[in-house]
Amino acid sequence: MELISRHQKPLILIADDSRVTTQALAGYLCDSYRVQVTHTGSVALSMIKDIKPDLILLDIGMPEMDGYEVCRHLKEDSSTKDTPIIFITARSSIEDEEKGLRIGAVDYISKPFRLATTRARIHTHITLKHKIDQLERLSMIDGLTEIPNRRFFEQQLEKLGKQAIRNGTPISLLLIDVDKFKPYNDNYGHGAGDEVLRTVARAMADAISRPMDVVARYGGEEFAVILLETDSQGAIEVAKNLQATIETLNLPHDYSDTANHVTVSIGTRSIVPDTMENLKALCRQCDQALYAAKESGRNRVVAYESLA
Repeated sequence: MELISRHQKPLILIADDSRVTTQALAGYLCDSYRVQVTHTGSVALSMIKDIKPDLILLDIGMPEMDGYEVCRHLKEDSSTKDTPIIFITARSSIEDEEKGLRIGAVDYISKPFRLATTRARIHTHITLKHKIDQLERLSMIDGLTEIPNRRFFEQQLEKLGKQAIRNGTPISLLLIDVDKFKPYNDNYGHGAGDEVLRTVARAMADAISRPMDVVARYGGEEFAVILLETDSQGAIEVAKNLQATIETLNLPHDYSDTANHVTVSIGTRSIVPDTMENLKALCRQCDQALYAAKESGRNRVVAYESLA
């Protein structure tokens, strides 16, 4: 899961065709922020996806592409739609200001402007955005295990699935169930059960080393893993490694008829998707493989491909 570091100063992109304006703003802001500058709308649009600024100061009257059009493009793109945009422009009519705010800007500053007031507004909007980002990240984390939750899993499955469709590459899913977890809870207590879930979650998260892969709590005692660019054989190998990792924890479970320690059952499914419907089927088929693993004795890995 990608977390945003705040050790660096926030990054501001200034897009204005007036070099006097950009020099004044950049010089005044550079002590508190990292600043990049461009003088055309089209270049600003291409820069934004690469540098991912924390806030954009955007002039309206620029060559090639005006600020309104740049703003519209950014608000239509899911990767940039939440980036705060402040229009800073010589256009001071109420109609222009209304238009700017209507198409998605968070603020509108008319020239001539006071540098101190402008910096205060920038600080307010960046602080607000960072707080919103923090809440969004927290909403994607499971409170018990502190790994990504099902909401994050579903968002990432859609995102990574679309990437696999574009690239024509495989994507694999693992569904993992802690064996005989209800008897564990009933006999050891819910506090001990919660600690088992935390321990299993940490162990699996540590075992999945690639940053592009996802480990999440799927619900209850179930976990899910998304493996990008991984075929069926690779998914089976990862699943067996996870199974062995949990075994080596040697967490006592005297109330399981599978083993005298905590074990997991894992279902796997791998596809090269060409439609979003394939991705919906991926979850159903992986669940069928997990069911087969549990029905055939638990503490094992079953690939959906082996059920055909």
